[in-house]
Amino acid sequence: QVQLVESGGGLVQPGGSLRLSCAASGNIFRIYAMGWYRQAPGNQRELVATITRGGMINYVDSVKSRFTISRDNAKNMVYLQMNSLKPEDTAVYYCWLSDYARAYWGQGTQVTVSS
Repeated sequence: QVQLVESGGGLVQPGGSLRLSCAASGNIFRIYAMGWYRQAPGNQRELVATITRGGMINYVDSVKSRFTISRDNAKNMVYLQMNSLKPEDTAVYYCWLSDYARAYWGQGTQVTVSS
């Protein structure tokens, strides 16, 4: 079994920054990719950013130039630096991991952007 634990969420004013972290542990043999999804109330869960073990990165258009994803393969961790946050970024952010066979999810961390 694989466990994902997120940290770093919270309340921030518009234009502010937050950094999310996710630590993966358990029976991890081969990680294909890690990343972040988010779900706002009444909306479907959407991809925010993903990064493969080889470093290929994908962002949803709405966060390009504002968010930066990175990972530490040795520590099985993934990070999301979020700058210039907007109220529409408010959501529960979920860490995601794919090991070629299945996907795993964290429990989620709330990010609220409000003045």
